[in-house]
Amino acid sequence: MSLLGAMNTAISGLTAQSAAFGNISDNVANSQTTGYKEVETNFVDYLTNSTATVNDPGAVVAQPDYLNNVQGTITQVTNPLALAIAGQGFFAVSQETGVQNGVPSFNPQQFYSRAGDFTLNSAGYLVNSAGEYLNGWSVDPASGIVNENSLAPIQVTQTVYNPVATTGVTLSANLPATPATGTATAASPISSDIDVYDALGTQHVITLNWVQTSANNWSVQINCPDSATPDCGTADVSFGPNASGDAIAPSGTIGNLATDGTDPGSVTIPNAPADGAAADVTFTADFGNGIQTITLNLGNFGGTNGVTQYAGTEYNLEGLTQNGVPPGSFAGVTPQANGDIVVNYNNGQSRTIAQVPLVTFNDPNALQRQDGQSFTATTASGTPLANAASTNGAGNLVTGSVESSNVDIATEFSNLIVAQQAYSANAKMVTTAQQMLETTVDMKQ
Repeated sequence: MSLLGAMNTAISGLTAQSAAFGNISDNVANSQTTGYKEVETNFVDYLTNSTATVNDPGAVVAQPDYLNNVQGTITQVTNPLALAIAGQGFFAVSQETGVQNGVPSFNPQQFYSRAGDFTLNSAGYLVNSAGEYLNGWSVDPASGIVNENSLAPIQVTQTVYNPVATTGVTLSANLPATPATGTATAASPISSDIDVYDALGTQHVITLNWVQTSANNWSVQINCPDSATPDCGTADVSFGPNASGDAIAPSGTIGNLATDGTDPGSVTIPNAPADGAAADVTFTADFGNGIQTITLNLGNFGGTNGVTQYAGTEYNLEGLTQNGVPPGSFAGVTPQANGDIVVNYNNGQSRTIAQVPLVTFNDPNALQRQDGQSFTATTASGTPLANAASTNGAGNLVTGSVESSNVDIATEFSNLIVAQQAYSANAKMVTTAQQMLETTVDMKQ
């Protein structure tokens, strides 16, 4: 009977509009939720009987339309650990299931999220506002190699940075070809001080005393005041082809190195003069923690990248570096745009401990929604693919920013008005059909 069919159809319309109202309510409630993805409503018509001459009332069903691949607004925030994804991809996150002996355990199910408002929790893990743990690839601190074979929650340990003893010093300077009177004599050498570190991270000063012994020839005496033997030795440095006999070395560049005949000390010359070879002077010192070998790099034989002797009357220091490191305390953690999680120390050093990949899907709209703005993979979504940021279709990482909800309030209010009117119209259809049925029943009386 068409009246009953009409009533059933109207009731299905009420049910469908109720579902649409629920989706609108969910969107409006989460309009300020970081990383939230809007759910729209699609309506599907179901027929009972429809021919060229007959069309019986059918039904309508509301189906959710997920907009997981629609970008929300990226907003800069004051949180330095916040991350936003510009483009496709999700953060891989884990959900905690409990804590045993102070160590959290995690759900074996892998979750994915766009909520990047990460902070450090009390155990040093990076977690977002939903309490989900950010996953990343581990990085070997020595080699810097990224292990892309497994994802695990990223934990930042606030340990000290162990000291590193100095093993190499690099000097870049120009010695004057014609030193000013009185500045290049044995009594008044040209000096450079170098700060080095021993195995315990204690700082020591080493002084290089340069004296021009003749045209194009200099001696450099290495003085280590804190060493058991303060005089670490002297090396003779010759510039240009005339002094060294090496026609390859241009004038003003190092052509030969040798230990000083009167004060060799611990100085050795590891490399024979050859064009392009490292012009190194190696010596040892004992600062109370055993013998420490240090290599002083003066550049390259025949090169201009280290110590030279060109025109002038004054010593010109251009660069002086060493590879020793004092001990350092944890100063903070910084995410990089390439996904690197970098731990910083108050001694000026830093260490990369992990890299955050972005996970992409063939159909992100087919992901299964979970609590906390997260998702899980489904057969329809396709296999999750973890890639470094900005590679293989993955989006870019924006540091110090978060992705806002992709809900547009104005659109939701428009949808709300339409849903309300449609619901009222369907309700009117039900009451009208009921009145017509009552009229039909009354006809029998």
